[in-house]
Amino acid sequence: MLDEPWDLVTVPARQGLEAVDILRLRTGPVPGLGPVLHDSSDDSLGFLVPPGTAAGWDVPGSACTQTSGGGFAIPGELREPPVTGTDWLVPPHTDAPVTDPAVLRAALGEAARMIELADRF
Repeated sequence: MLDEPWDLVTVPARQGLEAVDILRLRTGPVPGLGPVLHDSSDDSLGFLVPPGTAAGWDVPGSACTQTSGGGFAIPGELREPPVTGTDWLVPPHTDAPVTDPAVLRAALGEAARMIELADRF
């Protein structure tokens, strides 16, 4: 059970979706990629990362917030997302209860570079 606190890295949806694709291509269908929330109200994605990540998070264009955890089971029945107004893009699973911050940082950086390149043309 992921009753422990976890931090939440929030990024714009476009960059987050690119990062999800990068992580899936590099690590397989889901290993290495923890749960991801989609917030359509502000068009963002939230990656669940280990507690303590917020203290050292410095990726431009993103934010990392400490949370009190979500108390959802991994594995188990899919529960409502722990953040009101969101839906699961990647639901909780046993392969990765949270995303490794170093891996996420690299994927977000690569995604930002890909978006910058695509927007030039």
